[in-house]
Amino acid sequence: MPTVSRTFVVEAVPGVVVPYLADFGNAEEWDPGTERCVRNDGGPVQVGSSWHNSSKIAGVSTELTYTLEQLSDDRVVLVGRNDTATSTETIEVIADGTGSRITYTNEIEFNGVAKAAAPLSKVVFEKVANDTEKQLTDVLNRLPR
Repeated sequence: MPTVSRTFVVEAVPGVVVPYLADFGNAEEWDPGTERCVRNDGGPVQVGSSWHNSSKIAGVSTELTYTLEQLSDDRVVLVGRNDTATSTETIEVIADGTGSRITYTNEIEFNGVAKAAAPLSKVVFEKVANDTEKQLTDVLNRLPR
């Protein structure tokens, strides 16, 4: 199961960062692979809210349904599922000076015959994690403080 993780500091405070990241529709702005991310339900974003995500990574298009599975003042866990994979994105946010320290971890579990691709996908997901860290830092630094 490929796992990638990055820790970095942004200028926005946790009280701004956590609600922004909990709304996975915002992935269109910060996730370089996301092409489209649309909420499946309405009302306030809360545990159980879900989104239809269309992504393209290394030229391969995929669609997953993401569900907000955990939400607290310092943690967001979103899980995306389709027939070939489960992607668990855990984002921890703690105060750091006047901003926030973010630890972003993505664990991908492949299903069925897709499991054979797991060892090779680690290199691809490391590159994606680098791109995500840069783009997410840029976007979060533009949020109000």
